[in-house]
Amino acid sequence: MHSSGVEPQLEIEASLERTRSETETLLAPISDEMLVAQPGPRASPLVRDLAAVAYFEEAWVLRTVKGDPPIPSLHDAVYEAFERMSPRGRAKALSPGDVRTYLADVRGRVLDFLQRVDLDAPNPLLKDGFVFGLVLQHELQRQEAMTETIQLQRDVEYPVSASDAPDRAPGGPAEIRVPEGTFVLGAIDEPWAYDNELPAHEVDLSAFRIDRTPVTNALYAEFIEDRGYRNRGLWTDAGWEWRERESVSAPLYWERGVDGWDRVRLGRREPLPPTEPVQHVSWHEASAFAAWAGKRLPTEVEWERAASWHRREGKQRYPWGREWTGFEASLDRRRFSPAPAGSYAGGMSPVRCLQMAGDVWEWTSSTLVPYPGFLAFPYPEYTEVFFGDAYRVLRGGSWATGGLIARTTFRNWRTPETRQGFTGFRCARDA
Repeated sequence: MHSSGVEPQLEIEASLERTRSETETLLAPISDEMLVAQPGPRASPLVRDLAAVAYFEEAWVLRTVKGDPPIPSLHDAVYEAFERMSPRGRAKALSPGDVRTYLADVRGRVLDFLQRVDLDAPNPLLKDGFVFGLVLQHELQRQEAMTETIQLQRDVEYPVSASDAPDRAPGGPAEIRVPEGTFVLGAIDEPWAYDNELPAHEVDLSAFRIDRTPVTNALYAEFIEDRGYRNRGLWTDAGWEWRERESVSAPLYWERGVDGWDRVRLGRREPLPPTEPVQHVSWHEASAFAAWAGKRLPTEVEWERAASWHRREGKQRYPWGREWTGFEASLDRRRFSPAPAGSYAGGMSPVRCLQMAGDVWEWTSSTLVPYPGFLAFPYPEYTEVFFGDAYRVLRGGSWATGGLIARTTFRNWRTPETRQGFTGFRCARDA
C-alpha cells in the first residue's frame, strides 16, 4: 500500500475503484459474443476471468473476513456455472449480464464493509488492509490474463490509441558489471507482499554481468537467421523435444512478410519493430538464445540485485525508487506494446540497467523455490503447491502489468514452454 497521508480506507477504496475502472475500460470494446468465445485450447473465455474477479473478492472479503455466507440465491446461475466448469471449460452457461450484475453487487458490499471495518483488528488479513491488497492484485493479474486472451483473438482487431514516444535514456555499455557483495533478497516494508516474496534475507553474490536492456526483436531475428532454431547444441534436452514437437521456428505471433518479419498484434498484422524487446518467447527459446550469444539467463537473485539494491539506500520497491508516477516504465497498458530498448531515463536501476520494470516479463534461470523461513499465507494454493522444478521464475512485469505488481520483489512463474504471455528476457554471464 502506498502511504499518502490519506485515510487508509479512502486510499484502498480509490485503488479498488480505479482498478475496476481499468477492467471495464479493457473490456469495453469486447462484444458479449467475444466474452463467451473460447479463444483456444489453453486459454479461458474472458467472461470466466471476469467472474473469477468477483468470485475471489466475495470469497476473501465477504466470506472469509466478514463471515457472510454466499450471497443468497441472487447469483446462483453464476455460482453454478463457475463452480461446474473446469478452468479451460466452455463458458456458454456464464451470461455476461449475470456476471456484470454479480461483479457490481459484490463490489458494493465490499465497499460498504470497508467503510466500517477496523484495519487495526488482530486479524492478520486486515492488518494494513492486506485482504484488500490481495483482491486488488488478483484483479490486476486477471487484467493481464484477459489482455493475453485478447491477443489470442488474432482475427479480431482491438482498438488501441496512439501513444507518445517515451524518452530515451543516455547511451551506455551493452552490459553492466555488478560487483560481488551481500544484499537483501525479498520484500522489505511491503505490507501487501505475497508469501513467496518473504521473508527478506541476506544473500551473498559473486560478481556478474547483465545486459543493460532486454534483448530486442532485431537481435533475436539474428539468432533465427543464424539457424538458432536448428542448432541442437544450443537447446536443453527438454527444450529441443518441445521445439521439435511443436515445430517452433520463431516467437509466437511472428510471421514472414514481404520485407522481413511481421507480427500479429491485437488483430493487426504489422512490420516487426526492430528496437522493441522481443516478447512471446518461452523459457526454452530464451535459454537457447542466451547460449547462442555466449551467455546465460540471470538467476532471479542476480536479477533482483541488479533491479533493486542501492548500496547506500538499500532496497527499492521499483528500480528507480519507491513510487511509480507513470513516466518511468511501460506499465498498465499505457502503450499496448513494449517501449524501444533504451527508453525511460527515469526508470534506471541502481546499477544503471534499463527497463527492469514493465515492457516484458523477463525469464530467469531459476525454478520456483521458497525462501528460507517461508510461511504460506493466506493459503497454500497461492504459491506452495507450485514449488519445484516444473516452473521457471519471471521478473519485472510487462506493458500489461499493473504498477502495484511490478515491484522488484514480485515473483511470477510459468512452465518453460509457455509463450502466450508478454515474456522476454535479458542475458547475463559470469564476470
